[in-house]
Amino acid sequence: MLALVLTGRRRAEVLALRRRDLHTEGGTVFYQYRGKGGKTGRRELPAPVYAAITQALLAWDLELETLAPEAPLWPSRGGKGLTAGTFYARLQVYLAAAGLPRSGVHVFRHTAAKLRREAGQSVEEISQFLDHSNLAVTSVYLRRLEGQQDQGWAQVASAIGL
Repeated sequence: MLALVLTGRRRAEVLALRRRDLHTEGGTVFYQYRGKGGKTGRRELPAPVYAAITQALLAWDLELETLAPEAPLWPSRGGKGLTAGTFYARLQVYLAAAGLPRSGVHVFRHTAAKLRREAGQSVEEISQFLDHSNLAVTSVYLRRLEGQQDQGWAQVASAIGL
């Protein structure tokens, strides 16, 4: 979930990440992704996301440095990586445990846009961050979210131990 919020990538883009998609240059970790419409990109991987990935892998007794290039960053019992369906099902469990309504995974992408807007970024910057081909799409994201009071953040923070 942290990867979705901090990168703003779509669920499929995040779940498709493999070890080979991460590269370190000068102490900064970058990731390569394949987006909607076959677009490809390369971005800095936020440090908290990198830390979360390494910790999650350790829970599976795996280390990022020793993973095979084709190994998924999100392991599963079957070894093929976390599926969209499994992620969605787990999300629903977490939301219910936090006392929040059901939601789709795309809410994290909308949240990424909203947080960047609240941090002072322009609509144009957010559009570029999300790889939108049209500013109107980004405007719809933001219009839907701006001015709405967040009624659930305290419950979410509590559910994740904050």
